[in-house]
Parts: sequence; C-alpha cells; structure tokens
Amino acid sequence: MRRLPARRAMAASVADQGVVALTGILVVVVAARQSTAAAFAAFAVVYTVATVLTGLSAAYTGQALVLRRGPDARLHAEARGAALFTLVAATAAGAVLLLAGGLAGGATGDAFAALGLVLPLVLTQDALRYGFSLLGAAHGALAADLCRLAVAVPLLALQPDGAGPARLVLVWGVSALPALALGVVLLARATRGARPAPLAAQLRRDHLGRRFAAEFGVGQAGTQLAVVGLGLFANPLAVGALRGAATLFGPLNVLFNAATGFGPPQLNRLHADENKARAAALAAGALALLAAGWGTVLYLLPDAAGRALLGDTWDAAAALLPATGAQYTVMALGVCGLVTLRVVRPRATLPIQLVFSALSVCLLLAGYALGGVLGAAWGLCAGSAAKSAAAWLRVRAELRRPDGGDGGPVQPSPAGPEGAR
Repeated sequence: MRRLPARRAMAASVADQGVVALTGILVVVVAARQSTAAAFAAFAVVYTVATVLTGLSAAYTGQALVLRRGPDARLHAEARGAALFTLVAATAAGAVLLLAGGLAGGATGDAFAALGLVLPLVLTQDALRYGFSLLGAAHGALAADLCRLAVAVPLLALQPDGAGPARLVLVWGVSALPALALGVVLLARATRGARPAPLAAQLRRDHLGRRFAAEFGVGQAGTQLAVVGLGLFANPLAVGALRGAATLFGPLNVLFNAATGFGPPQLNRLHADENKARAAALAAGALALLAAGWGTVLYLLPDAAGRALLGDTWDAAAALLPATGAQYTVMALGVCGLVTLRVVRPRATLPIQLVFSALSVCLLLAGYALGGVLGAAWGLCAGSAAKSAAAWLRVRAELRRPDGGDGGPVQPSPAGPEGAR
C-alpha cells in the first residue's frame, strides 16, 4: 500500500472521520428502533462505556503512535507493535468486563459481559486506523471503516424487534470482524517484513500516551462516566434519553473533530496570534450558527419522523433537544477556543479541561438532582458554556501578554471536542 500525497491523505482522513461518525450514529439509531426504551437504556450504558474505552485506547496508543518519526522500517515496526499491544490490552480489559458482567447478572450485566467478549475486536480494529495514518495510507483505514459501516448497520437491522441489550452489543461487536480482517491484511501488506516493536515500549514511563490519556480522561471520560453512573445507580432511562438526543447531533461531531484535528495546522499558516484568534473566532461563529440551526430543525421534527429514527426513545430524547441544542451551540465556541489555545499557548488547555470538565460533572449531577433528566441535560449545557467562556478568556489573556503565545508546532488533542457525547 503506497503513501498518499499530503492533500489526498488529508481528504481520506476527513472522509474516514465522517464514515466512523456515521457508523456511530446509525448504530445508535438502529439499536433504538430495534429495542424497547428500557432495553435501549441498558444498551446505551454499555455503548457509552465502549465509547470511553475506545477513546482511551486511541489517546494512549493511537495519538502517541502518529507522532512517531524515523525511517520506514521503524515506522512499520511501530504500527505493528501498536496493533498488537492494543489486542493484548483489550483482551485483558475484556476479561475483566466479562467477569464483572457475569457476576452482576441482569440485562445490563449480560450486556457488559457481551462487551467483554467483543472488546478485542472493536479496539484492535479502531487501532489500525492510527497505523495507517502513521504510514500516510489513510485510504486503508477508510476501506476498513467502510466495511465496518456496511456490515454493522444491516446486521443490527436484521435483529428481531425487542432484542435484548446483550444481543445488540454482541452483534455490534462481531460486526467489526470483517473490517478487522481487511485492516490486518492491508496493514500487513504495507509493513511487509517488519517485526512488531516491543510491547514493553508502550509501558515506559515517558510514553506520550500517558499525557494524552490524562487529557482525554479530564476532557471527556469524566462526563461520560458520570452519565453511566446515572444509569447504573439512579435511572437507566436517563442514559438512553441523553444518548439518543446527543446522537441526533452526530453530524456536528464530525465538524468538531475536523476542527480539532485540522484546525491547528491551518491557523499556524497565519503569522500574528491576533490573526489566528480572529480566524478561529469566525469559525466558531459559523459553527455555532450551524449548531443552532441544526438544533432548530430537530426541535421542529415531526414526532412520526423522530420515532422512525429513535423508536420508543424519541419521546424522552425530544424533551432534551432544546438543552442539547444549546449545549452543542456553546460547544462549537469552546472547540474553536481550545484549538486557538493549542496554537497560541498549548500548555494552557489541560488546566481548563481539568477544572471545567469536573465542573460539568458536578453540574450534570446537580441538574439531575434538581430536575431529573432534563436538569441533567441543562447541567451539561451549563458546563460546556463555562468551559467555552474560560477558553476564550484565556485566549484574550494570552494575546495581551507582552511575549504573546509560546507558539511552536501544535499537535491535535486526543481528547477531541470538549463536552459530553
């Protein structure tokens, strides 16, 4: 598999992000239509945990991998080593989930056990994407993810009405097998003759993945796990409603991911920090208007169309659309603010993520205590608004510094867009 020119590689990467996001949206939509509201709530709890584990794996292994430099032989070894490490780590994590789910029992416990069985397939297939990115062969990842989309959605749609959450999780995970096989074949061809890098290298104290995993943890996983906690210890239907509402805003996640991944290089083409901030502010305004418009469209969606998308979960999710729409609007501002900081003062993003992600969790729980699921949704919105304001206030402060920002090359954050998903 040959290395693509820079522009074609970027286009393939953006297309791949879109395919991955579309797969996630359709999986949730089809699962919601195939199950009752209670069964989908249990599925949503487990699917959210899977999302957190996928993001953590991508942060620790994938984002560190794509920063590797050196001769082709070394890069080939690193790509193989990262995939092998992910398989081993996912198998260990899956065994824990399988045991815990079996001991817990019930619909949710069985679904967690099913996740334990398929976790090595899901995480390893996802990890291959970063190996292709390292090799400049994003079209390999695109081919594998298109295969995943083509298999996962029809398989879920073929499940009988009222299918249990464990069955849905199992089918979703097994559907990664053809894409994993295709990705392994393509990566093997691209790295022919290479021996995998030692697995111990992934566990070194200076491994960059530790920092990236920490930023992911404070940026996204905390809020996601708080939502899971609501489902496990308070009201499982809350997770289904929040997940269903957020899924409808999935197209915006593609734009947020693109802004986070490809925004810094574009801003770095501008010389003055003020120009960078001005360009980012214009992008923030455009994204916010788009998010507000999309939220309005969803709010005006007829109930019949909504039920065709989310089934029994639509009624609960529809009530959250104003709060979720407002959250995504302010998130658009925050994403661009954090991207600006990564260009002007890269070290400033982690403290903001740490403080305001913790605040989002507190506001989520406080909102749920005061107003149930709707209160939780508005709590998430308030947390995202606070993080967005903090990001832009810090940008303003950095622009006023006599020495300006610390500049330098910027690496995309593994945490992706801030806020809950």
